[in-house]
Amino acid sequence: MKQILLVNDVVGYSHVGFAAMQPILTYLGHSVYNLPTALVSNTLDYGHFNIMETTDYMRGTIPVWHRLGFRFDAVCTGLMFSEEQASLVSGFCRQLRSEGTTVFVDPIMGDGGRLYNGLTERQVELMRDMVSVADLTFPNYTEACLLAGIPYKKEGLSWDEATEMMDRIIELGAQAVIITSARIDGQCCVVGRRSAEPLDGFRQYRDEGPYFRLNYNEIPKAFHGTGDIFSAVLIGHLMNGERLSDSTQTAMSVVSSLIERNLGQQDLCLGIPIEKCLDLL
Repeated sequence: MKQILLVNDVVGYSHVGFAAMQPILTYLGHSVYNLPTALVSNTLDYGHFNIMETTDYMRGTIPVWHRLGFRFDAVCTGLMFSEEQASLVSGFCRQLRSEGTTVFVDPIMGDGGRLYNGLTERQVELMRDMVSVADLTFPNYTEACLLAGIPYKKEGLSWDEATEMMDRIIELGAQAVIITSARIDGQCCVVGRRSAEPLDGFRQYRDEGPYFRLNYNEIPKAFHGTGDIFSAVLIGHLMNGERLSDSTQTAMSVVSSLIERNLGQQDLCLGIPIEKCLDLL
């Protein structure tokens, strides 16, 4: 059993963020803790929402945990809501990493070629700093473009362009990277680049080469929270000792199965009711 800390938002109405990740990681055998970045009334696509940023709470909580000697095997960061918060979390992750904690960064910034509502180019810069302390980061294609400074192309990329994008993200300081929701040479896929060095916390296989590519068939149903589900399954299997490419394939298969089971759901902003679907994990 691993101790895993999630640093992300808590949404009151929708199975996204912490609400989507916690049951998956617990089901996979881990103890899960939360340092909320914000309390959010509901997903933003409903059009009306309320957000209470929790930076003051975070600033007060981190030294308390340090004083009490709390330790985590892994930390996963999500959406940051301010420059101050991003700086605080980045410093916290650097401290944890120096103590042997595996750092996962989900650089939540946008999708479909654009930033999410309310985010700015300054927050892209801050997310690059977050990625610099990551053992593994897993942007979607839009976020990878933002991190790498490469223009988004709706038609997708060639394999050579994809490897260049991963190389640029590694140059930011990340040890390993996975890019989701990519289209490479006309095929939907998830691509990854392993670390050049052995990493604490999860296994990699040197004999497979630095890059991997896993194809999938796209299901035209855009549920909110599927990225959180992917992250949780990926992290859960990595922290159980499985290798990076295998854990990625498992996460892809689980997301696909969950979408197929819930195709009849009308309100996609609600996310997937994960507690009813744990048998698919």
